[in-house]
Amino acid sequence: MSTRLYRQFLGDVAAASLPDGPGDDSPVTEEEIADLDEPVQRYLRFMGVVGRPRVWSFEGRFAGRFRQRVDGPWMDAVAFQYNTRLDVARIFTMRLRAAKVVPMIGHDTYVRGSGRMLGKVFGLFTVADGSGKEFDIGELTTYLNDAILLAPSMVLGPDTSWTGTGENSFEVRLTDRGRQVTAQVSLDDRGAPIDFSTFDRWAALPGGPVRARWHTPVPQWSTVEGRPFPGPAEVTWDLDDGPFAYIRGGFVPGSVRYDVAPPQEASARVGGRLPADDRHDVLTGLRGAGIMAAELVMPSGGPGGHDGGRGPLGRLAATRR
Repeated sequence: MSTRLYRQFLGDVAAASLPDGPGDDSPVTEEEIADLDEPVQRYLRFMGVVGRPRVWSFEGRFAGRFRQRVDGPWMDAVAFQYNTRLDVARIFTMRLRAAKVVPMIGHDTYVRGSGRMLGKVFGLFTVADGSGKEFDIGELTTYLNDAILLAPSMVLGPDTSWTGTGENSFEVRLTDRGRQVTAQVSLDDRGAPIDFSTFDRWAALPGGPVRARWHTPVPQWSTVEGRPFPGPAEVTWDLDDGPFAYIRGGFVPGSVRYDVAPPQEASARVGGRLPADDRHDVLTGLRGAGIMAAELVMPSGGPGGHDGGRGPLGRLAATRR
Protein backbone atom coordinates (compact mmCIF):
# COMPACT_ATOMS: atom_id res chain seq x y z
CA MET A 1 0.00 0.00 0.00
CA SER A 2 1.04 3.58 -0.58
CA THR A 3 0.59 4.32 3.13
CA ARG A 4 3.89 2.61 3.98
CA LEU A 5 5.74 4.54 1.28
CA TYR A 6 4.17 7.77 2.50
CA ARG A 7 5.49 7.13 6.00
CA GLN A 8 8.98 6.67 4.55
CA PHE A 9 8.50 9.95 2.72
CA LEU A 10 7.50 11.63 5.99
CA GLY A 11 10.75 10.37 7.50
CA ASP A 12 12.72 11.95 4.66
CA VAL A 13 10.91 15.24 5.18
CA ALA A 14 11.53 15.18 8.93
CA ALA A 15 15.23 14.46 8.41
CA ALA A 16 15.54 17.56 6.21
CA SER A 17 14.40 19.91 9.05
CA LEU A 18 12.66 22.27 6.65
CA PRO A 19 11.08 25.57 7.74
CA ASP A 20 7.37 25.42 8.54
CA GLY A 21 6.41 28.69 6.87
CA PRO A 22 4.23 30.31 5.90
CA GLY A 23 6.12 32.14 3.19
CA ASP A 24 5.43 35.39 1.38
CA ASP A 25 2.00 35.02 -0.17
CA SER A 26 1.68 38.51 -1.62
CA PRO A 27 0.14 38.54 -5.13
CA VAL A 28 2.37 38.72 -8.19
CA THR A 29 1.67 42.06 -9.88
CA GLU A 30 1.73 43.26 -13.48
CA GLU A 31 4.48 45.70 -12.49
CA GLU A 32 6.63 42.81 -11.27
CA ILE A 33 6.69 41.12 -14.68
CA ALA A 34 6.48 44.26 -16.86
CA ASP A 35 10.18 44.27 -17.75
CA LEU A 36 10.36 40.59 -18.65
CA ASP A 37 10.51 39.54 -22.31
CA GLU A 38 7.18 38.92 -24.04
CA PRO A 39 7.38 35.09 -24.17
CA VAL A 40 8.08 35.01 -20.43
CA GLN A 41 5.13 37.29 -19.67
CA ARG A 42 2.84 35.18 -21.85
CA TYR A 43 3.99 32.04 -20.06
CA LEU A 44 3.43 33.54 -16.60
CA ARG A 45 -0.05 34.71 -17.56
CA PHE A 46 -0.97 31.29 -18.94
CA MET A 47 0.19 29.73 -15.69
CA GLY A 48 -2.13 32.06 -13.77
CA VAL A 49 0.68 33.68 -11.82
CA VAL A 50 -0.34 37.34 -12.21
CA GLY A 51 -2.78 38.45 -9.54
CA ARG A 52 -2.46 35.18 -7.58
CA PRO A 53 -0.60 34.81 -4.25
CA ARG A 54 2.88 33.46 -4.87
CA VAL A 55 3.46 29.79 -4.03
CA TRP A 56 6.01 28.93 -1.36
CA SER A 57 5.60 25.14 -1.25
CA PHE A 58 3.71 22.17 -2.63
CA GLU A 59 3.15 18.50 -1.87
CA GLY A 60 1.90 15.84 -4.29
CA ARG A 61 1.84 12.23 -5.41
CA PHE A 62 3.45 10.85 -8.57
CA ALA A 63 2.28 7.71 -10.36
CA GLY A 64 3.53 6.12 -13.54
CA ARG A 65 6.07 3.69 -14.95
CA PHE A 66 9.86 3.51 -15.23
CA ARG A 67 12.29 1.39 -17.25
CA GLN A 68 16.04 0.87 -17.09
CA ARG A 69 16.88 0.49 -20.77
CA VAL A 70 15.37 0.95 -24.21
CA ASP A 71 14.27 -2.68 -24.50
CA GLY A 72 13.65 -3.16 -20.79
CA PRO A 73 10.32 -3.86 -19.11
CA TRP A 74 8.29 -1.06 -17.58
CA MET A 75 8.01 -1.07 -13.78
CA ASP A 76 5.21 0.49 -11.77
CA ALA A 77 6.37 3.61 -9.96
CA VAL A 78 4.73 5.54 -7.13
CA ALA A 79 6.25 8.51 -5.31
CA PHE A 80 5.54 11.36 -2.90
CA GLN A 81 7.16 14.77 -3.14
CA TYR A 82 7.51 18.03 -1.21
CA ASN A 83 9.12 21.22 -2.55
CA THR A 84 9.70 24.50 -0.72
CA ARG A 85 11.29 27.82 -1.65
CA LEU A 86 11.73 29.05 1.95
CA ASP A 87 15.07 27.23 2.05
CA VAL A 88 15.17 25.77 -1.46
CA ALA A 89 14.53 22.05 -1.06
CA ARG A 90 13.02 19.05 -2.82
CA ILE A 91 12.15 15.73 -1.15
CA PHE A 92 11.17 12.86 -3.46
CA THR A 93 10.55 9.32 -2.18
CA MET A 94 9.82 6.74 -4.86
CA ARG A 95 9.04 3.02 -4.96
CA LEU A 96 9.62 0.74 -7.94
CA ARG A 97 8.72 -2.93 -8.20
CA ALA A 98 11.30 -4.94 -10.12
CA ALA A 99 9.74 -7.99 -11.77
CA LYS A 100 6.52 -6.85 -10.05
CA VAL A 101 7.86 -8.34 -6.82
CA VAL A 102 11.00 -6.72 -5.37
CA PRO A 103 10.33 -3.21 -4.00
CA MET A 104 13.14 -0.69 -4.46
CA ILE A 105 12.92 2.64 -2.64
CA GLY A 106 14.69 5.75 -3.87
CA HIS A 107 15.20 8.65 -1.45
CA ASP A 108 16.03 11.61 -3.66
CA THR A 109 16.71 14.99 -2.05
CA TYR A 110 18.01 18.49 -2.58
CA VAL A 111 18.50 20.23 0.77
CA ARG A 112 20.60 23.31 1.57
CA GLY A 113 22.50 23.14 -1.71
CA SER A 114 23.30 19.42 -1.57
CA GLY A 115 21.78 16.67 -3.69
CA ARG A 116 21.68 13.07 -2.57
CA MET A 117 20.29 9.79 -3.93
CA LEU A 118 19.86 6.91 -1.52
CA GLY A 119 18.59 3.56 -2.78
CA LYS A 120 17.32 0.66 -0.69
CA VAL A 121 15.88 -2.78 -1.46
CA PHE A 122 12.77 -3.59 0.61
CA GLY A 123 13.31 -0.14 2.13
CA LEU A 124 15.95 -1.67 4.42
CA PHE A 125 19.19 -2.63 2.65
CA THR A 126 21.25 0.20 1.19
CA VAL A 127 22.42 -0.43 -2.37
CA ALA A 128 23.35 3.14 -3.32
CA ASP A 129 24.27 6.34 -1.55
CA GLY A 130 25.52 9.07 -3.85
CA SER A 131 26.31 12.74 -3.51
CA GLY A 132 28.62 15.31 -5.07
CA LYS A 133 28.62 18.09 -7.63
CA GLU A 134 26.69 16.22 -10.32
CA PHE A 135 23.99 15.34 -7.80
CA ASP A 136 23.81 18.93 -6.56
CA ILE A 137 23.40 20.34 -10.07
CA GLY A 138 21.03 17.61 -11.23
CA GLU A 139 18.73 17.93 -8.22
CA LEU A 140 18.58 21.73 -8.49
CA THR A 141 17.70 21.34 -12.18
CA THR A 142 14.84 19.01 -11.25
CA TYR A 143 13.62 21.55 -8.68
CA LEU A 144 13.54 24.15 -11.47
CA ASN A 145 11.66 21.74 -13.75
CA ASP A 146 9.06 21.21 -11.03
CA ALA A 147 8.56 24.94 -10.60
CA ILE A 148 8.27 25.71 -14.31
CA LEU A 149 5.55 23.08 -14.79
CA LEU A 150 3.62 23.48 -11.53
CA ALA A 151 4.42 26.67 -9.61
CA PRO A 152 6.56 29.29 -11.41
CA SER A 153 6.11 31.89 -8.68
CA MET A 154 8.37 29.66 -6.54
CA VAL A 155 11.29 30.84 -8.68
CA LEU A 156 10.08 34.34 -9.48
CA GLY A 157 12.66 36.46 -7.69
CA PRO A 158 16.22 37.82 -7.69
CA ASP A 159 17.81 34.35 -7.87
CA THR A 160 16.21 33.64 -11.27
CA SER A 161 16.83 35.26 -14.66
CA TRP A 162 14.48 35.00 -17.65
CA THR A 163 15.51 35.72 -21.25
CA GLY A 164 13.39 35.41 -24.37
CA THR A 165 15.12 33.31 -27.03
CA GLY A 166 12.46 33.40 -29.72
CA GLU A 167 8.80 34.12 -30.30
CA ASN A 168 7.79 30.99 -28.40
CA SER A 169 10.72 30.20 -26.13
CA PHE A 170 12.78 31.52 -23.26
CA GLU A 171 15.80 30.59 -21.17
CA VAL A 172 15.49 30.38 -17.40
CA ARG A 173 18.47 30.36 -15.04
CA LEU A 174 18.24 29.60 -11.31
CA THR A 175 20.96 30.14 -8.71
CA ASP A 176 20.98 28.61 -5.23
CA ARG A 177 23.89 28.64 -2.79
CA GLY A 178 26.40 29.40 -5.52
CA ARG A 179 25.12 26.69 -7.89
CA GLN A 180 23.53 27.71 -11.18
CA VAL A 181 21.37 25.70 -13.59
CA THR A 182 19.89 26.66 -16.95
CA ALA A 183 17.01 25.36 -19.07
CA GLN A 184 15.23 26.22 -22.31
CA VAL A 185 11.43 26.34 -22.21
CA SER A 186 9.38 26.04 -25.42
CA LEU A 187 5.82 27.42 -25.55
CA ASP A 188 2.73 27.15 -27.70
CA ASP A 189 0.88 30.26 -28.85
CA ARG A 190 -1.04 30.47 -25.57
CA GLY A 191 2.15 30.51 -23.52
CA ALA A 192 1.73 26.93 -22.30
CA PRO A 193 5.05 25.09 -21.83
CA ILE A 194 5.38 22.26 -24.33
CA ASP A 195 8.96 21.30 -23.47
CA PHE A 196 11.60 21.89 -20.79
CA SER A 197 15.12 20.95 -21.86
CA THR A 198 18.50 21.18 -20.20
CA PHE A 199 22.08 19.94 -20.37
CA ASP A 200 22.53 20.21 -16.61
CA ARG A 201 22.04 16.49 -15.99
CA TRP A 202 24.22 13.45 -16.67
CA ALA A 203 23.33 10.25 -18.52
CA ALA A 204 25.07 7.01 -17.53
CA LEU A 205 26.56 5.53 -20.69
CA PRO A 206 28.89 2.54 -21.19
CA GLY A 207 31.88 4.89 -21.43
CA GLY A 208 30.94 6.78 -18.30
CA PRO A 209 28.66 9.67 -17.33
CA VAL A 210 27.92 12.12 -20.15
CA ARG A 211 26.24 15.49 -19.97
CA ALA A 212 23.35 15.05 -22.40
CA ARG A 213 20.09 16.77 -23.28
CA TRP A 214 17.31 15.82 -20.88
CA HIS A 215 13.79 17.06 -21.47
CA THR A 216 10.17 16.77 -20.40
CA PRO A 217 7.84 17.34 -23.36
CA VAL A 218 4.27 18.16 -22.34
CA PRO A 219 1.75 17.48 -25.14
CA GLN A 220 -1.35 18.82 -23.40
CA TRP A 221 -2.64 20.91 -20.50
CA SER A 222 -5.84 20.86 -18.48
CA THR A 223 -7.24 22.78 -15.53
CA VAL A 224 -7.30 21.14 -12.10
CA GLU A 225 -8.79 22.99 -9.13
CA GLY A 226 -8.51 26.28 -10.98
CA ARG A 227 -4.84 25.93 -11.93
CA PRO A 228 -3.18 24.94 -15.24
CA PHE A 229 -2.04 21.33 -14.94
CA PRO A 230 0.34 19.51 -17.31
CA GLY A 231 -1.02 16.44 -19.06
CA PRO A 232 0.53 12.97 -19.36
CA ALA A 233 3.97 12.90 -20.93
CA GLU A 234 7.42 11.29 -20.79
CA VAL A 235 10.89 12.05 -19.46
CA THR A 236 13.41 11.62 -22.28
CA TRP A 237 17.14 11.58 -22.93
CA ASP A 238 18.41 12.65 -26.36
CA LEU A 239 21.43 10.43 -26.93
CA ASP A 240 23.72 9.92 -29.91
CA ASP A 241 21.85 6.77 -30.92
CA GLY A 242 18.43 8.39 -30.58
CA PRO A 243 15.87 9.44 -27.96
CA PHE A 244 15.20 7.25 -24.96
CA ALA A 245 12.02 7.79 -22.90
CA TYR A 246 12.41 6.17 -19.49
CA ILE A 247 9.53 7.58 -17.43
CA ARG A 248 5.83 7.83 -18.25
CA GLY A 249 3.25 9.34 -15.91
CA GLY A 250 3.20 12.26 -13.54
CA PHE A 251 1.43 13.87 -10.63
CA VAL A 252 -1.99 12.47 -9.86
CA PRO A 253 -4.61 15.20 -10.50
CA GLY A 254 -6.07 16.44 -7.24
CA SER A 255 -3.11 15.24 -5.16
CA VAL A 256 -1.13 18.48 -5.36
CA ARG A 257 -1.54 20.88 -2.43
CA TYR A 258 0.05 24.33 -2.41
CA ASP A 259 1.41 26.51 0.40
CA VAL A 260 1.58 23.76 3.00
CA ALA A 261 4.01 23.18 5.84
CA PRO A 262 6.27 20.13 5.61
CA PRO A 263 3.95 17.12 6.07
CA GLN A 264 4.10 15.26 9.37
CA GLU A 265 3.04 11.81 10.53
CA ALA A 266 -0.09 13.18 12.18
CA SER A 267 -1.53 14.22 8.83
CA ALA A 268 -0.63 11.07 6.83
CA ARG A 269 -2.73 12.45 4.01
CA VAL A 270 -2.22 13.83 0.52
CA GLY A 271 -4.97 15.84 -1.10
CA GLY A 272 -7.15 15.43 2.00
CA ARG A 273 -7.24 11.62 2.04
CA LEU A 274 -5.13 8.59 2.83
CA PRO A 275 -3.17 7.38 -0.21
CA ALA A 276 -5.16 5.01 -2.40
CA ASP A 277 -4.15 1.62 -3.76
CA ASP A 278 -0.95 1.88 -5.79
CA ARG A 279 -2.31 0.31 -8.95
CA HIS A 280 -5.22 2.72 -9.01
CA ASP A 281 -2.70 5.55 -8.64
CA VAL A 282 -0.63 4.23 -11.54
CA LEU A 283 -3.62 4.01 -13.87
CA THR A 284 -4.84 7.44 -12.83
CA GLY A 285 -1.39 8.92 -13.29
CA LEU A 286 -0.98 7.49 -16.77
CA ARG A 287 -4.38 8.74 -17.87
CA GLY A 288 -4.35 12.23 -16.46
CA ALA A 289 -1.20 13.06 -14.58
CA GLY A 290 1.37 15.64 -15.54
CA ILE A 291 5.03 14.92 -16.00
CA MET A 292 7.63 15.73 -13.41
CA ALA A 293 11.17 14.68 -13.27
CA ALA A 294 11.46 11.44 -11.51
CA GLU A 295 14.82 10.53 -10.26
CA LEU A 296 16.31 7.03 -10.38
CA VAL A 297 18.93 6.38 -13.06
CA MET A 298 20.13 3.75 -15.50
CA PRO A 299 22.77 1.14 -14.76
CA SER A 300 26.22 2.04 -16.02
CA GLY A 301 25.91 -0.34 -18.95
CA GLY A 302 23.01 1.47 -20.62
CA PRO A 303 21.39 4.84 -21.23
CA GLY A 304 19.01 6.72 -18.98
CA GLY A 305 18.92 8.44 -15.63
CA HIS A 306 21.09 11.37 -14.64
CA ASP A 307 23.76 12.62 -12.28
CA GLY A 308 26.54 10.35 -13.45
CA GLY A 309 24.43 7.21 -13.52
CA ARG A 310 25.02 6.74 -9.82
CA GLY A 311 21.47 6.83 -8.49
CA PRO A 312 19.79 3.99 -6.62
CA LEU A 313 18.63 1.93 -9.59
CA GLY A 314 21.90 2.33 -11.48
CA ARG A 315 23.98 1.16 -8.54
CA LEU A 316 21.62 -1.67 -7.74
CA ALA A 317 22.01 -2.97 -11.29
CA ALA A 318 25.77 -2.60 -11.05
CA THR A 319 25.91 -4.71 -7.91
CA ARG A 320 24.00 -7.50 -9.63
CA ARG A 321 26.29 -7.81 -12.67
